[in-house]
Amino acid sequence: MHSGALGWVAFISFGAIYYLVPVLWKREGLYSTRLVAWHYWIATLGIVFYISSMWVAGITQGLMWRAYDSYGFLQYSFAESVNAMHPYYVIRMLGGLLFLTGALVMVYNLIQTVRSPSTEGRAAAAGGLAAAGV
Repeated sequence: MHSGALGWVAFISFGAIYYLVPVLWKREGLYSTRLVAWHYWIATLGIVFYISSMWVAGITQGLMWRAYDSYGFLQYSFAESVNAMHPYYVIRMLGGLLFLTGALVMVYNLIQTVRSPSTEGRAAAAGGLAAAGV
């Protein structure tokens, strides 16, 4: 579920926003396509950390919950399984922070795009000069 939400829904939303902002604010393009690439790779790395840590944590936890001792009792308590998840939760947090950092790069890029001068006035001026024969 998390890989679908982060990897599919979020990236489709990012792409739509990257397309719509210049169109709605009548700009030629984005402030920086290099920042778009940075956003993509930072967020992708964050997703990889996030999802892989959750996957490994789930397998580990499942194996711990299935382990029985020689008397047929659970070998690990619930608290021990939660304690074993701590490193994976730290990696998951780092992945989430990377994903958030990428999103903040996008926000900066979009703010700079909106603040840039409109290209509509330049296009009209160029059209007027062409009509005047200049």
